[in-house]
Amino acid sequence: MRRKLIAGNWKMHGSLADIGTFVDGWGDASKVDADWLVCGPFPYLPELIKRLVPLGIAVGAQDCSAQASGAYTGEVSAQMLADIGVSHVILGHSERRAYHQESDALVLAKVKQALAFGLTPVVCVGETLVQREAGETDAVVVAQLEAIIHALTDAELQQLIFAYEPVWAIGTGLTATPEQAQAVHARLRASLAERSEALAVEMRILYGGSVKAENSAALFAMPDIDGGLVGGASLTAQDFLAIGHSME
Repeated sequence: MRRKLIAGNWKMHGSLADIGTFVDGWGDASKVDADWLVCGPFPYLPELIKRLVPLGIAVGAQDCSAQASGAYTGEVSAQMLADIGVSHVILGHSERRAYHQESDALVLAKVKQALAFGLTPVVCVGETLVQREAGETDAVVVAQLEAIIHALTDAELQQLIFAYEPVWAIGTGLTATPEQAQAVHARLRASLAERSEALAVEMRILYGGSVKAENSAALFAMPDIDGGLVGGASLTAQDFLAIGHSME
């Protein structure tokens, strides 16, 4: 049975004061049968680790370099993230693909770096509205998935988490219906099964795209949706915790 994961992506939001407010507002998560993760901005990762890990919330980064080390000004390596206690890293988010022209090959290189230093990659796939309206959803997301899964060993793949994030639903207030999201998750899992039946059964695939307490229970009830990659609703403890409680 795949355990649900509720992961927050703070993007370029937050401050030291906001972290304190989040911690002060965190309630009782003991009744929530799920794992928790917050992926914060680079400067705040040490403080997030200090304050959130004792609450049972893992801490991840939002990106890492495709390089191990060297003269790469402004880059942060997977080794550096592991060195400070980060456990997860989001890779291939649509904003990185769009604003920084990240290709599938570059995402794969980053995945390999993350794995080399013991980080759990949360690899994002998703289609734009133009691609969905053109009937290209399956082709786009499967291509992004297969660029990763056919380049790694079974042991490496067991360390990954995937997240389906329809680009048209990120930060727009629009959300795929549970049935729409389930259809894509099922297609992704079928592609995983072509690589390995055991892997397909074990792999957690999250849904991301304007996830909030009002829609999370219905989304997470779908058989192939194993939790959420949450944006704005992860910025306050009350909203984030409410997503977990919605499953009770």
